[in-house]
Amino acid sequence: MRLKGKVALVTGAGTGIGAAVTRRYVEEGARVVLTGRREALLTEVATPLGDAAVAFAADATDPAQMRAAADLARERFGSLDIVVANAGGHGGSGVADTDDESWQLSLDANLNSCFVTCREALPALIESRGSIVIVSSIAGLAAGPNVCGYVTTKHALVGLTKSLARDYGPKGVRVNCLCPGWVRTPMADHQMDELAARDAITRDEAYDLVTKDVPLRRPATSEEIADICLFLGSAESAIMTGSVIVADGGAMAVDLPTLAFG
Repeated sequence: MRLKGKVALVTGAGTGIGAAVTRRYVEEGARVVLTGRREALLTEVATPLGDAAVAFAADATDPAQMRAAADLARERFGSLDIVVANAGGHGGSGVADTDDESWQLSLDANLNSCFVTCREALPALIESRGSIVIVSSIAGLAAGPNVCGYVTTKHALVGLTKSLARDYGPKGVRVNCLCPGWVRTPMADHQMDELAARDAITRDEAYDLVTKDVPLRRPATSEEIADICLFLGSAESAIMTGSVIVADGGAMAVDLPTLAFG
């Protein structure tokens, strides 16, 4: 029960990593406020968890709604100790093909959602000397093709992590960044389906294709990423702040110019 007595706010909690984090946190004794824009999905995750979880439909880019989510955590459960800023998604295209609307969608989905969530939760986290886990991506460390909005905003989350850690560490707040590689989630499934349609293969074969040069030769599960979020939110990582944790099956360890020799 590594999170016994702790209260968490998880954004993007209706599916994928956010849903897995919510379940894992409750298993370890936490009580969780789940947020996201799709209420039905949040309720589906929260209902089996009983009184330990409450679904709160909210747009993570809306300051008033995220302030209300933080207030709900304190009113319902007595405090707010952990924020897992997981909401995100929109990728875009290459710079020349990205219009203003698409660019703004990327900023809102990945960067503004995290910034607003953290800002509105900070008063409660300072009070509890709490912790923030920012979910970025290995796209925050290297560029994939034709997703400039996603790559730029995920890189920005690394900078936001370090800025928060520097400014609020003296107030007792820890902030760490998690950069997963490919994870089997509904969002990744959609991308695999596009690749599968292009190459006339199955979804599983598409996952095999995108991880064929990754040392572990497979994507992560949401549960594996949730375990790392558990560590980062718990007292076991008490000395860590401003850290960037990579969870990618070894993808970032590969020297691309040597692939021909493999």
